Amino acid sequence: MELETSAFIYLLEKIEKGSHALIASEALIYENNKSPDEQRKVRVASYFSLAREFVGADFSDVERVNFLKELGFPDIDALHVALAEKSRADYFVTCDDDIIKLYKRHKDHIKVNIVSLIELVSLEVR
Repeated sequence: MELETSAFIYLLEKIEKGSHALIASEALIYENNKSPDEQRKVRVASYFSLAREFVGADFSDVERVNFLKELGFPDIDALHVALAEKSRADYFVTCDDDIIKLYKRHKDHIKVNIVSLIELVSLEVR
């Protein structure tokens, strides 16, 4: 957990300096608003102000979300991935091991690279 926290801080610094871009999405806001922890909700929402881009969801995303759900992604995760694809992000960064496992199993069908925080940082130091 300590390594992941360090990686998160490193990534936030890169975003603040402008060398990395954060893309926020309707899925992120929806998921954050469901959090019962008010302090966490406020903290996470503050990160959205660092985003260079916002990706909304609309009916054109339904087909892609349904396809991702057929691959095994739960509803909200399928929406996260579909919106990351829609934004043409280089990476979808997650701490969710299940998303990463599904990505590795179906990477030929997914249009964004899905990595953990640690993987993203390791790509930088190569």
